[in-house]
Amino acid sequence: MRRWGLVGLVACVACAPENTSYRNAQGGVCPNVSVGALEEAPPSRNALPGGPDSEGRSPYIVRFREGGVSAAATVHQLGGRVTATFRSVPAVAARLTEQERGALARDSRVESIEEDQVWHSMGASTAPVMTFASRAVTGNVTGEYTAGLKNVQANLVWDQNNDGQLDPGRPTGRGVRVCVIDSGLDLAHPELRDAVVAKHDFLDGDDEPWDGSPNGSPDNWGTGHGTHVAGIIAARAGQGAGGGHELEKGRGLMGVAPDAELVIARVLDIYGSTQMSFVLEALEYCQSQGAKVASLSLGGGFASRTSLDAFKAAHDSGMLVVAASGNDGGRVVSYPASDPSVVAVGAVDDKGRRARFSTGGEDLALVAPGVEVLSTFPTRLGSLATVEPESRTEPILARALLYALPGEQNLALVDCGGGESVDSCEARDCNGFIAYVRPGRVPVERAMVNVMRQGAKAVVFVNEDVERGADILALPRHRQWAPAVTVNQAAGTVLERIFGTPVRIQVERADYAYMSGTSMAAPHVSGVAALLFSAHPSATPDQVKEAMLSTALGLGDAEGYGKGLVQAKAALDALSLLP
Repeated sequence: MRRWGLVGLVACVACAPENTSYRNAQGGVCPNVSVGALEEAPPSRNALPGGPDSEGRSPYIVRFREGGVSAAATVHQLGGRVTATFRSVPAVAARLTEQERGALARDSRVESIEEDQVWHSMGASTAPVMTFASRAVTGNVTGEYTAGLKNVQANLVWDQNNDGQLDPGRPTGRGVRVCVIDSGLDLAHPELRDAVVAKHDFLDGDDEPWDGSPNGSPDNWGTGHGTHVAGIIAARAGQGAGGGHELEKGRGLMGVAPDAELVIARVLDIYGSTQMSFVLEALEYCQSQGAKVASLSLGGGFASRTSLDAFKAAHDSGMLVVAASGNDGGRVVSYPASDPSVVAVGAVDDKGRRARFSTGGEDLALVAPGVEVLSTFPTRLGSLATVEPESRTEPILARALLYALPGEQNLALVDCGGGESVDSCEARDCNGFIAYVRPGRVPVERAMVNVMRQGAKAVVFVNEDVERGADILALPRHRQWAPAVTVNQAAGTVLERIFGTPVRIQVERADYAYMSGTSMAAPHVSGVAALLFSAHPSATPDQVKEAMLSTALGLGDAEGYGKGLVQAKAALDALSLLP
């Protein structure tokens, strides 16, 4: 059985558009109960990427034959709207009506018109309910070193005497720019604000790539994905924010390359989606800003001639591109990770076991920590949870539900079965109780509505599958919910013995989060690459890649693990042997 840590922080890796069927559901068994939507966050300009706009124009990549023709001018002449002009390939991104597309297709100067594909962040799930592989987290943090950081040997590169301090003169990523092509960033986060040297928002067309709203309102924030990825790469030493006792009195954590410089390119909207053209445009931006590494925790498309040429151009410019392999658990690596110019990275837990969600296949190059990875999250938007039965001296191991509101309740625990109806709770009480729910019979948000209408002031979901360990569940965002947590099967066994007795539940905000996904694995490799470039500035992408591949810790079959777990110290030693 997998054990849990004492508290858990939660965050969204990728969120689908919300189900609105429960908006403003009121009344029910108990009076004065409101369960429904708060104000919806204003949608991103590209909240529905890939679809037609208000003028009926859909997004395409228009590629022209070589010969000096002005692609942008030709599209304009036919009435189309150019959204990006690429430098590395003879193509433009454009929004076209069907008539304009037809006219371009008949133009002999046009080589091809490609779909501007929709890509997504690489979290463990894109469904409203997200299942994360779970394991123990207690004791994962020593000082500011996370388990993932230590498993890839990063601390052995810049803290050889293991005193918790950066060793003078050792490679720390200093002087190396890493471009994070993702959902943007909490630019004010204490761990990251000194790391950013260049930034651009390709969705809004400005230089303020916040992952949502900079005013701090939780209703206007996106997934937090980019903030989490950036922290894995370059969280600063000694810059801890509000994170709870698990982060040792606010000391915070460190990235794999804690002195690397971050170039932030926001391409993912608040739901974790984007278009291929934004990514290719961002890739060229990374090159223009002198990035040696580009980290892409996104994908889901397919190779086209334009994308193949764009990634090759990035590689040929001297930039190593690293991408997440995907999260469907299959054996076909997602694109662009499968691109021949990109390093594909899968996920393992901190015991070296392949994550169930991690996509493998013949294109997989490496694996890195991607299960329960602790990193930065938009300030005060992460959550941690505790469950304390009155009859026990030790808290129950628990995690907060994603998007459950913070709060504290100390009430009797009531068995509510699967929460499938407004009659599911055995001892309904409009004065308040804590509902105990076995999820799966109805969607989690429906179970929440049903038990709250019966008087529940907080909710405990239990995972009864011993093999799977624990689920981190998610609620639709921007809604009115009671504090809610999930516990594992062992904790559920304890709680089922004390129905009717008081239990204290507390959900608190924090500046960090545990996330799972190949999205978390890829930035570990990006950080290691930054360390290698920091030690050897003249190294080529192929040399850095080969150093990581040749020294990786073998863990199993190549389709599941690639060459194995990336090892920073071993790769640095190998690269030092080059002439």
